[in-house]
Amino acid sequence: MPLWFDLLRTPMAAPETRALRHMRLAWQSLCLSVALVVGFFGQVHHALGRGAACLAMALLVAAGLQTWLYLRQKNAADNAFLERTGEAD
Repeated sequence: MPLWFDLLRTPMAAPETRALRHMRLAWQSLCLSVALVVGFFGQVHHALGRGAACLAMALLVAAGLQTWLYLRQKNAADNAFLERTGEAD
C-alpha cells in the first residue's frame, strides 16, 4: 500500500471541545510567557530583582503541569472518539 494511502487511513483526532480549547490556549500562553521571561531575563531581573528567578520557575512549573494535564485530557478525548467511531486498535 502506498504511504499516502496509509496516511489517509490514519484516524483523525477528536473534535476539540471548549474545555480542551481553553486548556490549549492557556498552555500556549504559558509557553509564550516562559519564552518572553527567558528572552528578556535581564530586563525582568532589573525590574523585579531576585523575584525574576521565582517568576521564571513558577512559569516553568505551571507550563509543565499544564502540558501534563492537557495531554492527559486530549489523549482521553481522542481515545473516546476513536472508540465511538470504531477505529480504536
